[in-house]
Amino acid sequence: MVRVTARRREGFAHEVEIEGGHRLVIDEPKQAGGADQGPSPTRTLAAALAACTAITTEMYAERKGWELGDVEVGVEMEYGPSGVPQSFAVTLKLPRALSDEQIERLRVIATKCPVHRALSHEREVTINDRVEVV
Repeated sequence: MVRVTARRREGFAHEVEIEGGHRLVIDEPKQAGGADQGPSPTRTLAAALAACTAITTEMYAERKGWELGDVEVGVEMEYGPSGVPQSFAVTLKLPRALSDEQIERLRVIATKCPVHRALSHEREVTINDRVEVV
């Protein structure tokens, strides 16, 4: 289990503490009423998809002994009418020195990162909501 806590700083800005001592600021852009002190929650989701895809690809290549050098993953996110992310376009940039077989294998592996799997509903994700009055 991982524990993440969001605490309000001011306006819509929240300091998010992630178990292990990591912190980041999540906010809304000015046009949405925020102060733009950090990325929005949905943009952070796209960032998590990009990072997870890169890490999963790099870990697989390392296990295979393949030299990737610098890997770059771009994610373009489209919002639906209700402001909820509707689609993600993931672009994995790999070095030319890889064979066609290696490239295809890495393309498949990239879709197996945990964030990709959660977003694509490959696995059932359960969210249990509760309210505590303090």
